Amino acid sequence: MWSDTKVSEQLGIRYPIIQAGMAGNTTPELVAHVSESGGLGTIGAGYFSLERLAAEIDAVKELTSQPFAVNLFVPNQQRMLPAQVDLMNAWLSPYRRALNLEEPVINLSQTQLLEAQIDLLIEKEVPVASFTFGIPDEKLIRKMHEHHIIVMGTATSIAEAAANEIAGMDMIVVQGSEAGGHRGSFIKEKGEYPMIGSISLIPQTADAVSVPVIAAGGIMEGRGVLASLVLGASGVQMGTAFLTSQESGADIAYKQAILNSTDTSTVLTNAFSGKMARGIRNDFINYLSEFNGEVPGYPIQNQLTSGIRKASTAQHNDKLMSLWSGQTPKLATSRSASDIIAIIVQQIEGMTQNGIHR
Repeated sequence: MWSDTKVSEQLGIRYPIIQAGMAGNTTPELVAHVSESGGLGTIGAGYFSLERLAAEIDAVKELTSQPFAVNLFVPNQQRMLPAQVDLMNAWLSPYRRALNLEEPVINLSQTQLLEAQIDLLIEKEVPVASFTFGIPDEKLIRKMHEHHIIVMGTATSIAEAAANEIAGMDMIVVQGSEAGGHRGSFIKEKGEYPMIGSISLIPQTADAVSVPVIAAGGIMEGRGVLASLVLGASGVQMGTAFLTSQESGADIAYKQAILNSTDTSTVLTNAFSGKMARGIRNDFINYLSEFNGEVPGYPIQNQLTSGIRKASTAQHNDKLMSLWSGQTPKLATSRSASDIIAIIVQQIEGMTQNGIHR
């Protein structure tokens, strides 16, 4: 059976389909419906306080007894340059005035939050933890293993995958350049982060590491899932496919922007967060493309634009939102998460039983 893989076996799920931890856009209903349908739902907890994370975990457990994951961000060491921040604040001031917003206070203390989040996962007996933007300290990984938590890392190159394996990750999400949202890159090569497409990244990484590889990037339906498995992946992670689902927490204007997009609508930008991410081009991205200075790195730029993004979302104004999306928006649907998985399974079984017809 196509669904009998190392990923589905180790995670205890029926199908090797993982819903990506889309920070700010997952809901307990989405996570639970994916898990109840045989996949692995994921709480996107990158921006959560401990109180919010505890509440989300409890809510998911009320809705399902099936395995689920929590996705967390690994903090990076970012130095704040006051002159750089002042220049960006001046550039953002027209939007802040229009939205009646004040300049935010920057907070760079993230390491202690990650450790506390992991302690909470242990306390709540969360079965799976996934990480992006880097690799947690190996002591934290060992601590999670001691409490029987399966740990998943993210890589955008063979070098990053190898680093994940050495650190003790149980499985690795390999994120192709087609993926929506933030790049999980953390190792620069010749001064640049990797931008390798999934069709090249999956087989090379699967051959280079011994732990299961999970494909991510532009996968929206059965063809992409089956292709990923053929290329050597043991599972897939899908974000945009579930972002427009009925249970998604994304704003209606955000969902419509994806549903109305074309294959050329997305771009890579650091305008919203200071870290490269793929999203639908809009007025904010165009405005920041004219900025002559250096955009502050993540999480500084993310905090500088946070109020603008939240206010625009409250107004359903997609011109100023971070509209993260993969490169395959034409295949997005507004179905329930359960239907999305059922259709994927039906498509794959049709292809594996009857052959692939072109």
